[in-house]
Amino acid sequence: MIQKKICLLGAFAAGKTSLIQRYVNSIFSDKYHTTVGVKIDKKQVDCEGQAYTLMIWDIAGEDNFYNIRQSYLRGMAGYILVIDGTRQNSFEVGMALFERVKQRIGDLPLVFALNKVDLLAQWTLEKEQLQLLDNSGFPVVRTSAKLDQGVNELFIALVQQFSSRQQGG
Repeated sequence: MIQKKICLLGAFAAGKTSLIQRYVNSIFSDKYHTTVGVKIDKKQVDCEGQAYTLMIWDIAGEDNFYNIRQSYLRGMAGYILVIDGTRQNSFEVGMALFERVKQRIGDLPLVFALNKVDLLAQWTLEKEQLQLLDNSGFPVVRTSAKLDQGVNELFIALVQQFSSRQQGG
């Protein structure tokens, strides 16, 4: 079994904890709980005949990359960047985090999570922003932890990148 450390990054209240809780424990809570520091969950998954143990790091929402402890990111095999579709600022923070990770750590497997599709009527993201993500070369998964929509696909999309890199793809 291969162990991989993955991190969920994004702005405050983007839905990182809710996505993890839905994926790992199949639960959702409407109550907002601020993550302090980091919380680590574990989940086993099979992908393309390979068993993986995912060490999922739920890192406190941070609008400034420099405030994220670098030790939290050390050893990260890939990450999910969570963007709250209902908050324009969440996109801007997400893209800044993306650029900083690329500068500091390099190219890693990544999946963009466009979260809160259950609130689509309240989305503030522009068409151009969505196109920018779609053209990024990384998978983009539209998710709702509340409705359990796209959550499993989100994590599998990241694991598939581990699998293809392992096979030299």
